[in-house]
Amino acid sequence: MSALIAENRRARFEYHIEEQFEAGMVLEGWEVKAIRAGQVQLTDGYVVIRQGELFLIGCRINALRSASTHVHPEADRTKKLLMSKADIRRLIGKVEQRGFTLVPLNLHYKGGRVKAQIALAKGKAQHDKRETEKKRDWEREKGRLMRHKVSSGPKA
Repeated sequence: MSALIAENRRARFEYHIEEQFEAGMVLEGWEVKAIRAGQVQLTDGYVVIRQGELFLIGCRINALRSASTHVHPEADRTKKLLMSKADIRRLIGKVEQRGFTLVPLNLHYKGGRVKAQIALAKGKAQHDKRETEKKRDWEREKGRLMRHKVSSGPKA
């Protein structure tokens, strides 16, 4: 079981998620402490491929005030993602050939380590986003109606 740290909720709204992968992250000590304290934001993050390696860009980790004086924390530091070479090659092929993009979905703990859930995704068109919003509004309204119906049910 893995505990969720941060989630990129915008990713599911902005993209059609095709496939999901789990990747390890190369972090510095102060980053791990800040993540444990909940000082992480994933909303503007994205994954790029450089020289056959994956990097997470735009994931903001705000340093704690109690960080060491000899460390100069950089909140928007590019973080290397760790995956097997075979998986990385497969991702590179799909991103280059079929126009997919890589987006981070969430950060979570697994066995005491911080992992990133990344997805192979395609951008949604504007009408798809409107459709997603309509579905979400309908689900909310349906839930509201069901709660109202249950609470105003027959009295005994």
